[in-house]
Amino acid sequence: MELQIPQKPIPRTGYYLYMFCRFTAVSIIVGLMVGTVTTVFGHLLLAVTDFRTANTWILWLLPFAGLFIVFCYRMTDTKTPRGTNLVIEAVRSEDRIPAKMAPLIFVSTVVTHLFGGSAGREGAALQLGGSIGQLIGDIFKTRESKKHILVMCGMSAAFSALFGTPVAATVFALELANIGIMCYSALVPCTVSAIIAFSIAQYSGLHAERFHISEIPFTAPITAGVVVLSILCAGLSILFCATLKRTACLAQRFLPNQYLRVFAGGLLVIAMTYIFNTRDYLGSGMDIIEEALQGSAEPWAFILKLVFTAATLGFGFKGGEIIPTLFVGATFGCAISSLLGLNPASAAAIAMIAMFCGVTNCPLTALLLACEVFGFVSPAMFLLGVSVSYMLSGYYSLYSSQKIVYSKTHPAVINRTAH
Repeated sequence: MELQIPQKPIPRTGYYLYMFCRFTAVSIIVGLMVGTVTTVFGHLLLAVTDFRTANTWILWLLPFAGLFIVFCYRMTDTKTPRGTNLVIEAVRSEDRIPAKMAPLIFVSTVVTHLFGGSAGREGAALQLGGSIGQLIGDIFKTRESKKHILVMCGMSAAFSALFGTPVAATVFALELANIGIMCYSALVPCTVSAIIAFSIAQYSGLHAERFHISEIPFTAPITAGVVVLSILCAGLSILFCATLKRTACLAQRFLPNQYLRVFAGGLLVIAMTYIFNTRDYLGSGMDIIEEALQGSAEPWAFILKLVFTAATLGFGFKGGEIIPTLFVGATFGCAISSLLGLNPASAAAIAMIAMFCGVTNCPLTALLLACEVFGFVSPAMFLLGVSVSYMLSGYYSLYSSQKIVYSKTHPAVINRTAH
């Protein structure tokens, strides 16, 4: 099946220069605004994490923090927030991102991290960036067709500032909404916004995530081990997506009252913290990811992080899913490395990237993320892991608004939404 593309007159050369200057100017503004807001957001998350670590008693207030989050959303007439899914839909449709989304997700994510919810940050950053990008488009009275590009610029800038990966952040915004088709018209604007936001974050002291791993030998046994690991990560990514969504559905069914539901979720996180006698699964868990990438992880860590994250996000707390995904992947790879004949740190790195690909359906972003985070070490092995995970993870995704344009197994257009 061929895509029907309408034919339009080819613009003159001067038109391209005009559009380059116009989009560059606006994308600089997006990068400056989103980069500044996201940098403040990143520093706040670090500060509240340090405070929570030093004051362990604050976890007992998590249920009440949940009540505050629900109250904030209901007071702004946002009873059923669609989060990142709304941002994705705004990239390819006329759906609008409410301006109130930015302050809501900013405050609610900081509150979730402060009181011990198990969540990430990059998902929240996409909402922040997309909301600010559209707001700037409204201010400059940008046409709807061009405003989609500014939403993507905001997404790239926010992801770049928080994670310190401008190349992966640029491609992520291009690749996320429509799997199989990339909006290359947004390449220059997203690149400019991502680089500016990254520069602001680095200048402010919000350091990029960088890890050192050894070169992975390209031998038949190790290659086979990487393939098996990637297959397992594809299955684990399906489990991760299904668990988060199923938990949210069950929580809404049995606890339809939002206040009661989020309060129960807070109590559940507290109970699990004391049952398992560990606080490793509160917050984002970047310290545990670092340990796994150094070759050390508890064999059950990936399961517990999945459960803690589902209890947090599924019951109404706010935050991202990306860092928990990386946590699950890194600890899983490290835990089973000996069974596959792989180095624990190398297995953690490959599994982390394979999991990211499996839950987002973004193979190019995943590969570029590996290159930026691990310094272009063994790119062929990461490519192998990403490819296998992408194909075998099926049409599951963290984001149900993603549209799978091309089949993963046939050269055909299918245009179906993700599970």
